Amino acid sequence: MTMAMTSTDPRTVVVRYVEAVRDGDADVIHDSFAEDATWHYPGDLPISKVWRGRDVIINDFLGGMGPILVPGTLEVELVSTIAEGDRVVAEWTSKAKTVHGGIYDTRCLGIYTVRDGKIISVVEYADTQHVAATLFPDFD
Repeated sequence: MTMAMTSTDPRTVVVRYVEAVRDGDADVIHDSFAEDATWHYPGDLPISKVWRGRDVIINDFLGGMGPILVPGTLEVELVSTIAEGDRVVAEWTSKAKTVHGGIYDTRCLGIYTVRDGKIISVVEYADTQHVAATLFPDFD
């Protein structure tokens, strides 16, 4: 069964966002978030907290990964989505070489809340032990 999707459909918004990350499309990434969006990253890593505001999420949280990953090596693939109302659960894989010489290779899950065609909140679940070992090997 095919459904007509509008650009504000929550699943469509999240899929478009993940594909923009995969493709490095900064404009679509920016336009995917509400100005006051939040992103909660779990654990006790340097990046673990609630990131508040679109610019902080994009520049400090997502952008903060840039110096750790070898340019041109990031591969992001959307595995699946489940949508109910304004909430979308997305599962994706991320692979990259790191500047520390390791391989970042993980599967993540995010619960996205979308309102008026914009992502207003993300709660991400990740293998923080793998993230710590590969992205922050010197962090104790």
